[in-house]
Amino acid sequence: MKKVVFLGATKGMGRALARLFASRGDPLHLLGRNPDELAKSAADLKECGSPSVTLGACDLETPEGFVAALDEAERALGGFDTVVVTAGLFATQDALEDDTALTQRLLTVDFANTVLFCEEARRRLLAHGGGTLCVFSSVAGERGRKPVVLYGAAKAGLTHYLEGLDHKFRSAGLRVVCVKPGFVRTSMTDGLPEPPFAGEPEDVARRVLRAIDRGEPVVYAPGAWRFVMAAVRSLPRAVMRRVKF
Repeated sequence: MKKVVFLGATKGMGRALARLFASRGDPLHLLGRNPDELAKSAADLKECGSPSVTLGACDLETPEGFVAALDEAERALGGFDTVVVTAGLFATQDALEDDTALTQRLLTVDFANTVLFCEEARRRLLAHGGGTLCVFSSVAGERGRKPVVLYGAAKAGLTHYLEGLDHKFRSAGLRVVCVKPGFVRTSMTDGLPEPPFAGEPEDVARRVLRAIDRGEPVVYAPGAWRFVMAAVRSLPRAVMRRVKF
């Protein structure tokens, strides 16, 4: 049994993953900024089989609340051994280029504030001998590409941070799992052109849960994206300047 703190369990891949934890009887503490959505998710997760689902306020745009949110999670669960972060912002490259405020908001939430939250979680996990920190990054951070220059930059920074954590703290008992989803059919991708290998949230969730249980440091989901991105990383810069993806 795992005691799981979950930031981002109210929709999409996060909701699907939380339901898998619940279905095997893991107690959960849900963090988020919308009380109504959290309450709906809690009711659903109890129906799925979780023996305990508690709630707490936490917003990635207000890092001054991270300490209190995780303190509350520790009290509610009697300590925790797993932290999952799926929350974040997304916007298209065109929208970000046209709105400096939106760009600053996305870069801050998806990189700086996510790192600050993870640092608070890391300290608590290590203080109790270790545990699992699972964070959703993106294949967008694998290489600089035209459609995701800014979003990809934030995710590249997050990916490198998570890799560094794994290198430094694995021997101390901290298992860091960096999830790199490709295109997944969620509300975030509604209206976007769908590439090959598009995935469903439930399939991604199953793959991620296996990785958490095994302590795999990197997860591509759907799995085909591991090979897609290997090919993209191998392309010369001159080619990348010409292609649209």
